[in-house]
Amino acid sequence: MTARTLMIQGTTSDAGKSTLVAGLCRVLVRRGIAVVPFKPQNMALNSAVTVDGGEIGRAQAVQAQACHLVPHTDMNPVLLKPNSDTGAQVIIHGQAIANMEAGIYHDYKRVAMQAVLESHQRLCHGYRAVVVEGAGSPAEINLRERDIANMGFAEAVDCPVILIADIDRGGVFAHLVGTLELLSDTEQARVAGFVINRFRGDIGLLQTGLDWLEARTGKPVLGVLPYLHGLHLEAEDALPRDHRSRPEGACLRVQVPVLPHISNHTDFDPLRLHPQVDFEFVGPGETPGPADLIILPGSKSVRSDLHWLRAAGWEAHIRRHLRYGGKVIGICGGYQMLGRQVQDPLGIEGPPGSSAGLGLLEIDTRLEARKQLRNVQGTLGLNGAPVSGYEIHVGVSEGPGLQRPALQLDGRDEGALSEDDQILGTYLHGLFDQAGATDGLLGWAGFREAATPDYQQLREAGIDRLADCLEQHLDLDSVERLLGL
Repeated sequence: MTARTLMIQGTTSDAGKSTLVAGLCRVLVRRGIAVVPFKPQNMALNSAVTVDGGEIGRAQAVQAQACHLVPHTDMNPVLLKPNSDTGAQVIIHGQAIANMEAGIYHDYKRVAMQAVLESHQRLCHGYRAVVVEGAGSPAEINLRERDIANMGFAEAVDCPVILIADIDRGGVFAHLVGTLELLSDTEQARVAGFVINRFRGDIGLLQTGLDWLEARTGKPVLGVLPYLHGLHLEAEDALPRDHRSRPEGACLRVQVPVLPHISNHTDFDPLRLHPQVDFEFVGPGETPGPADLIILPGSKSVRSDLHWLRAAGWEAHIRRHLRYGGKVIGICGGYQMLGRQVQDPLGIEGPPGSSAGLGLLEIDTRLEARKQLRNVQGTLGLNGAPVSGYEIHVGVSEGPGLQRPALQLDGRDEGALSEDDQILGTYLHGLFDQAGATDGLLGWAGFREAATPDYQQLREAGIDRLADCLEQHLDLDSVERLLGL
């Protein structure tokens, strides 16, 4: 069976492409249609491990969940993980192949496009519908040549496009008309309609604008989606707009520094949404206040971010925090920072060399060329509660600190717990995804009456709420016609 393909492109980053694709996938599944998500090229530091042992962007894992599918590398054949302002690690079909500067990758796009088309063809033969997410905006003039992420892909596979814009940013009609005007004639022709996202207010006051837009462009507005307050979907890359969650009656204060190359910050979504946790991402230039628990997150450039952490005063803050009885957790790159040394002799994440760690755990880490990618499950050492998640790292950690493991994963010891019971480190992403484990960790940090919500139910509820919204506010008959359904 050959699938029909529909692509969602946006006038800007964060216009709602990922969200619309996830919602459409769930709507089509409800209608009994075998649908699969696809993103030709993603640039993100939030990733997920797939069933075939690779990694893809986190947004495609969420979209796979919306389809009731396990994530597969064909859903996101090209993933770029930035490690500097001008360069990124290039991942093809789930495996890292090289670090490339932007100019070199631009030349490499011919090869990357072949990987994209191979994955798309495989998905087309396995599903009835393929819903595709673009990247950024199709009107980036400097990126038009050899484009594989937006109209270059759409033209290559000859699929229709829906263009989405965020009215909450302001200038929504300029975004839509301006984007359309910057496309070629053939690209304009394949734009089948518009979706306006995050509208709040009286829809009647918007109607004259909608009429003008349709008359001006000759293309229909397929839907005006309301602003869904409190909607939770795991982020593709950007941090939440609100860095702090302070629910009434919160009993535990948790801080996470926003490292320059922070990765997989979705690890902390269960804490951000926890009704008993005062959670804060502490951004650059912000002074951290008192906390019960400090968590060092993952990092794409551990030595560089460790240097930043020291320069920003976090080392002194962490040591003071520990003197007063606070607890510290390090996850992945944050775990490596807690050790005595981080060695990168091959220059995997930057210039070759070695950096002194914070010295809070008796481990040493060496970065190696082979990236370790695996989905795992096991138990938390603190209370025996089940845990599940994934590992994505190039570091191998050794040392006497490992004699007190923090977890058991797939029958092996993992992580480290300090002798004084104040510091815990692990490579496990998803540490807080299971309620029992989160209760145990919050109890270890000083709050022994935690009642953690079921995070998996929260994720499902967010996807279903989004699908309910699309069924009410989107012209789904037109969407199905575009998909040939």
